[in-house]
Amino acid sequence: MLIGILQTDSVRERFRPEFGDYPDMFTRLLDAARPGALSYLTIDCLAMRYPEPGACDAYLITGSKCSVYDDEPWIEALADFVGAVLGSGGKVVGVCFGHQLVAHFFGGRTQHVGWAVGVQATEVVQHASWMQPSMTRVGLLSSHQDQVVELPSQASAIMRTPFCPISGYVMGDQVLALQGHPEFTKGYSAALMNMRQELLGASTFEQGMASLSDDTHEQEVAQWMLGFMDGR
Repeated sequence: MLIGILQTDSVRERFRPEFGDYPDMFTRLLDAARPGALSYLTIDCLAMRYPEPGACDAYLITGSKCSVYDDEPWIEALADFVGAVLGSGGKVVGVCFGHQLVAHFFGGRTQHVGWAVGVQATEVVQHASWMQPSMTRVGLLSSHQDQVVELPSQASAIMRTPFCPISGYVMGDQVLALQGHPEFTKGYSAALMNMRQELLGASTFEQGMASLSDDTHEQEVAQWMLGFMDGR
């Protein structure tokens, strides 16, 4: 399976030697879930140069420091490309910014709500055949201020947290969107929180750092992502 990674941001340069860039994080995550079976095409969304929609078997949209409602030409160009992929029958997995972008541009709404950081206990509210192994709750690392507050009419929620009621959704068999970051490691999450300590405020920072002792389920969610992509 050829996965197109739609890269919408880069890891800060000082963190890259230890953690890599966002495409590196996703390839490590997915290769661990299905060794030797995947290949990747990284697409720099800020350059606004896209392949034909059918060039990849599925596309994955990364997170970004930008908000989907920012007035940036590349954001609208990305939404146009996603629309072309969906129009051609292709599949898209959106993570964080990607989760918000699909909702925002296809009939829903994303808005600024406030910081969610660290491990978020996430409840599965709708199960699907590709969600193997089957779980009712997963722990996912998060780092976001915006969230989806209204879904497109054709979407249905599949996961929620107390802070983020729409933390995962699907649109038929073409879109899987996740607010959490299965590609993150706890070390990278801690580095981001330490960098943003003053911005987060003492309470949010302390709660986020304390949550890093909670279990996370990146590999299980990676299996879900791949199962969705190839229809398993």
